Amino acid sequence: MKTFTISSIFLILVLFSNGKTQAQHHYSHKKNNYVVLTKKVPQLQPILLTAEALKEEDGKAFGDFQVIICGKEIGDITDTEKMGDFIEEAEKTGVHLVACGFSLNKFKVDKTKVPKEMKTVENGILYNFQLQKKGYKSLSL
Repeated sequence: MKTFTISSIFLILVLFSNGKTQAQHHYSHKKNNYVVLTKKVPQLQPILLTAEALKEEDGKAFGDFQVIICGKEIGDITDTEKMGDFIEEAEKTGVHLVACGFSLNKFKVDKTKVPKEMKTVENGILYNFQLQKKGYKSLSL
């Protein structure tokens, strides 16, 4: 019986060892996803440069990159002069710009003036946490 128990333990260890290796191998194919929470439109410039650099660095592992804009300066997203180049650069780089609906409401921003290229979420901070729970790397500025 002792031989059977030792053999069983050895077999179990070998099986778990192989499973761990497969899990590590699977993880290496995972995409790198990013989310940045910002309160100022001008910060989009370095954020987009960072996204472009990460896209080049990550290669095929580059996944989703989202920028959530919230806070008292949320109204700046309706200024086409301030946003025009950023929207174009974001689309070129594959970055998704997201407006915080809570901030839009709190600071009475006309939602019809939000650029059509931007997604609006109900609560930007909650959305950020939800993306983090999905494994996104997060930065708040």
